Amino acid sequence: MTMSKSPANQPIIHVFPHIDFEITVDDVLKAMKVRKVSPSLERITAELVERSLEVAKPKALCRVCYVEDRTDNAVVIEDRTFTSRVLRQNLDGVQRVFPFVATCGTEFEKLMLDRSDIMASYCLDTIMMIAVQQARRHVEAYLKDTYAVGQLSRMAPGSLQDWPLEEQQPLFDLLGDVEQQIGVRLTERFLMIPIKSVSGIFFPTEVRFESCQLCPRLNCPGRRAPHDAGLSAQYGV
Repeated sequence: MTMSKSPANQPIIHVFPHIDFEITVDDVLKAMKVRKVSPSLERITAELVERSLEVAKPKALCRVCYVEDRTDNAVVIEDRTFTSRVLRQNLDGVQRVFPFVATCGTEFEKLMLDRSDIMASYCLDTIMMIAVQQARRHVEAYLKDTYAVGQLSRMAPGSLQDWPLEEQQPLFDLLGDVEQQIGVRLTERFLMIPIKSVSGIFFPTEVRFESCQLCPRLNCPGRRAPHDAGLSAQYGV
């Protein structure tokens, strides 16, 4: 289900309050990257998958926005200034962008476990991670289909030193009352609750961009692309 808000002269915001969630035991075990799956782990995973499918309601929202101005190290989007050399370069020549937030949903709170059971907690965390990934991919697919965009890349506040986590605030400001719409709120330190939530800006691009390409951090479990020293030099970071 998708709800769009677009009265005259009002922002176009697409809200996805209940994204279909599909998951199998094999999906979770593969994502957990456990070398040897014991019968007890398989049982725990099966139980949590079943319970998750009963309650999970991944959610997301996004807005259609336009770049209004640029400086050497910043870009202005709908009266909000985002300071990032990398974002500025990625949006060079781009007019329309799509700020978004996606989340696993607050419903997973019903399944919160005794954190002393490390393996069960890890399993549930993995399921929640898969849920937010599906929500984010849902938004991306919707934008490509609705706005005839061939390829989208994204950047997120806090993914690079060049674009600090504090920039979550203007991003959330663009999207209105995010907590009321999909249940995600910012803490005083600009972290999102539920913790398995993601935010950022989708933008059209001819060559796919991943922030990981500019991050030299070794052994990052979330790495999606290898570090590219040449690209880092090109961006000046």
